[in-house]
Amino acid sequence: MSAALPAELQALFRRFGKAFNAMDVDGVLECVTPDFRWIMARGPEAPHGRIVSGRDALRAALLERDRELTGIHFSDAQVFAAGDAVIGTFRMTATRRADNAAVDLRGCDIYTVRDGLIASKDSYWKQVTEG
Repeated sequence: MSAALPAELQALFRRFGKAFNAMDVDGVLECVTPDFRWIMARGPEAPHGRIVSGRDALRAALLERDRELTGIHFSDAQVFAAGDAVIGTFRMTATRRADNAAVDLRGCDIYTVRDGLIASKDSYWKQVTEG
């Protein structure tokens, strides 16, 4: 069963979401632990996708994403407490720079929080295919 987040976590995730949506890399980094771990939805590391560890690697991954996608926007975001985890759901729209194709997907993230900062983010996306 999910529950509302305590006020301090609501504030943390509001700051994190605002920075993430605005591509404010420094703002994102202020919300995560130094050893932050992002298990990305896609990548070469089976079965995880891609694992980004630490603030420097997170900065590089966000800048890489910005080179691949333009007009990134997150909407319909909801965040819930689930035991020791925090669950976030969202919709992301963007345009792929390589072929100008529209990206429109739903996803969810499973977060852990430590010492008032986000320690990990495990991302899952809907895989939209033809047919």
